[in-house]
Amino acid sequence: MWNKIKIFLEMIKFEHTVFALPFAYMGALLGSMTVNGHLPSWSQIGWVTLAMVGARTAAMSLNRVIDKAIDARNPRTKNRAIPAGLISSAEVILFIVASFALLIWASSQLNPLCVKLLPIAVFFLVFYSYTKRFTWLCHIILGLTIALAPLGGWVAVTGRIDWISIVFYLTVACWTAGFDVIYACQDVEYDRSEGLHSIPARFGIAKALIISRGLHVMTAVGFAALYLITDLSWVFFAGLIIAYVILYYEHHLVKPHDLSKLDTAFFTMNGILSMLVFVFTLFDMVVH
Repeated sequence: MWNKIKIFLEMIKFEHTVFALPFAYMGALLGSMTVNGHLPSWSQIGWVTLAMVGARTAAMSLNRVIDKAIDARNPRTKNRAIPAGLISSAEVILFIVASFALLIWASSQLNPLCVKLLPIAVFFLVFYSYTKRFTWLCHIILGLTIALAPLGGWVAVTGRIDWISIVFYLTVACWTAGFDVIYACQDVEYDRSEGLHSIPARFGIAKALIISRGLHVMTAVGFAALYLITDLSWVFFAGLIIAYVILYYEHHLVKPHDLSKLDTAFFTMNGILSMLVFVFTLFDMVVH
């Protein structure tokens, strides 16, 4: 059983939780301070954490089950757990059921709006994995799905959605879509041969990287807007300057004819960025 759990955690790339979880915490922190005038409780943070773990685990597991045939034919992904026979689809489905149960349970402990919005969240978690079969906008759909993390954090502690939370939601959506376009560049030839859709497969790598830069420019604008429309201070703004440098460096690493540093651009830089923005927000709210 322990060996299966290790295989499962590797299959869903549990370490990639660092992308969305800091923004979920940031949503909870910023929402509680903006709307309620105080920090979220430890119990709220705990339930947000459990909801995030459930949602992300379910989403990644679904993706692996839904795409198992595609993964088996792709040289880059053929050694993933399901195609390689390390774990069965039935076993993964059990994890999916347990993950959705955790998400529902955690959401029910927060507020009624979280429960009411659950069907929308579940729809996006399931729907995304099918989008590359029919639209190159799949990266945007992924962005809108991952960005449910900060929006969920906000709703969890406030029980409402307002325009500040929407600005935050769209900012994270653009950030996610931008780095997902970069990640998809490595599968251009395979996607075209299989009739799969992506921005790199549709427009080519060079144009895809330009589109990715545009999405990250929108991300930068969104974070700046968040600074202007909230009570965040110069501490948060200082963190933004560093985040902007990271975004610039991320795009400097990847060239149309040189994707050798793609993993660094995708995982390392974006993991650092999400943690950094959250830490500066935390310092701003708690200390400053």
